[in-house]
Amino acid sequence: MTTKLGRTTAAMAAIAGLLAGCGVEQAPSDWSEPAGQNWPMVNGDWSNTRYSSLDQITPANVGELGAAWVRDFESNPSRANPVVSGGKMFVTVGADAYALDPATGETIWQVTLPTSTSGLYKGVSVGEGKVFIGLSNAHIAALSQETGELLWEGIVGDEPPLRGQSVPAGPSYHDGVVLTGMANGDFGFRGRIVALDSNTGEQIWRFDTVPGPGEPGHETWQQDNDEWMRGGAGAWTIPAIDTELGLAYFGVGNPVPQWGGELRGGINLYSDSVIALDVKTGEMRWYYQIVHHDIWEADLGTPPVLFEDEFDGAQKKALGILSAAGYLFVLDRVTGEPLIPVEERPVPQNERVKTHPTQPFVVGADQIGPACTPEDQVPSGFVSACLYDPVDYDQPNVMYPLVRTRAAPSAYSPKTGHIYATAAVAPRWLIRYENPLHFVAGANVPGMKSYGLIAAVDGQTSKLAWEHDRPYRIENGSGMTATAGGLLFHGDPDGHMQAFSAETGELLWQFQTGANANGSPGVYESGGEQYVAQFAQGRLWAFKLGGTVEPAEAPPAPRTESGFAGRIVPSDEITMGVMVSDTGLEIVREAFDEYAVSPVRTRVEVGQQVTFTNGGKETHEAVAMDGSWSTGPIAPGRSVTITFDQEGTYAYTDAGFPWTRGEITVDPK
Repeated sequence: MTTKLGRTTAAMAAIAGLLAGCGVEQAPSDWSEPAGQNWPMVNGDWSNTRYSSLDQITPANVGELGAAWVRDFESNPSRANPVVSGGKMFVTVGADAYALDPATGETIWQVTLPTSTSGLYKGVSVGEGKVFIGLSNAHIAALSQETGELLWEGIVGDEPPLRGQSVPAGPSYHDGVVLTGMANGDFGFRGRIVALDSNTGEQIWRFDTVPGPGEPGHETWQQDNDEWMRGGAGAWTIPAIDTELGLAYFGVGNPVPQWGGELRGGINLYSDSVIALDVKTGEMRWYYQIVHHDIWEADLGTPPVLFEDEFDGAQKKALGILSAAGYLFVLDRVTGEPLIPVEERPVPQNERVKTHPTQPFVVGADQIGPACTPEDQVPSGFVSACLYDPVDYDQPNVMYPLVRTRAAPSAYSPKTGHIYATAAVAPRWLIRYENPLHFVAGANVPGMKSYGLIAAVDGQTSKLAWEHDRPYRIENGSGMTATAGGLLFHGDPDGHMQAFSAETGELLWQFQTGANANGSPGVYESGGEQYVAQFAQGRLWAFKLGGTVEPAEAPPAPRTESGFAGRIVPSDEITMGVMVSDTGLEIVREAFDEYAVSPVRTRVEVGQQVTFTNGGKETHEAVAMDGSWSTGPIAPGRSVTITFDQEGTYAYTDAGFPWTRGEITVDPK
């Protein structure tokens, strides 16, 4: 069934096309209502609801859903959300932009974009007959919807480009303005939000997410250094827009240095905050900080969602946003005040890293997932941490519950009043070194177990309506898309495109796409039929009732427990206690790690001797985890040699520091 909204949207698109063909200026594009025949925004509409008013596909007939077409982009992966408007589907793959026939997937036009980039995976926006695309050098390109002709290229970042700067999400269009955030502040600069003129690409205004001297909020950064200049707080997600208020709402990322709180005393505005900006001027109307003085990399990585509901007996314009910790904060989008009460609660403290004494908690809310890293997910030798536990350099074996609702988009259904989220329950080895600038973005160690969650949270109460375990972590993947037919669509890492009941979360249907289905689904109508389109790596699939394209062969199942990763090095020498490098964001830094081994993974032949040398200050002892061999205690500066006579693969640890891990593979001669 085609909704009234779908017919209206289609009529507007048809009129706009006729006007464009006559050389007449087009009427402004309006994406303020939920998506219908078109899916004109990355998240469906200006409210980021990821909700379609189409209801042809329902729980009763979803079993008849099949693939209508599949488009292979030669294994070039994309995570772009398909955008459908005016009879065309727009996607980006690699350095190319495409207009496709939404009923067949056939190419209407293809354009290689001005900058070759791997960052074009989060989709586009459309308006005024143009397609707006964010590039990885922090430029935006505007193409003609009709022909793909490049109309302009505007600058969001610095020139020449700073290392790491990019437009990390699809830009947003509203009333002659193209809005986007910029990241990656992790590389040692300030995040920003920029507005460009949709006709010329010229910059209208810029808002720095870390305020400079003389600007409100600068006093929330340490005043005896210039760390604010490298303060991060990237804007990673597409904004939500209230057209009546003329406000754009952005979620802002974490401060930098990520773990080094001792360099940036204060609450570090506007990191981890929701900010409301005037679309036309960039003036900040209000902000609300979700995490103070973040030392856990707790980005606001899920886009804010706008909805209306009753609070305290009055209808309110609400904004909902999920924190990385799995709490739904609901704010008045006029004032920024919480509509569901929030209280500041004491949290564990560490004076050296300048932790803030309290953090905001939603009163009476349910948290998605557990508050602490489950003990059964933590490898032996490590300790489980809980939300807001500080980690310092004298705590080398802490598994923190960092990844939860941190990146994938959520959806909101006005029929249920629920916000739908995907999440992970997974430990993260949070490593601190004495140098606060040294950053390890969550180290891997064998034995870390993980799983996923899907959840429905009541937008009026922030309480769970339901929550279900899923086999794989899904906090950074497809997200959810809701429909008026009572369904939720989601792509799984195991390759399945899935449909769940919006009422209960029950899995009702799935289809194997052959690859990690981590693109976000878009819903649209073509030829009177409802479609759901989804990227799975280098393939774009479109589904409809009665689709006849066969499923693909299943890919290897994702891991639910980590193993050793990285190159296996042929070597007969292993050092315990070594210099290690960070992830090389702003600059590569080295630090001494008493508990690390190098190489971590080693290959020798049967009968070969391996020499273990203690390069540290403590006594070390390599011990096979199956108990088959041991070096015995090795004093600092000393070495022990072992002959390996049996082929096999041996994981080992350190008897005194059991969080240490290494691996030796013994091959036959």
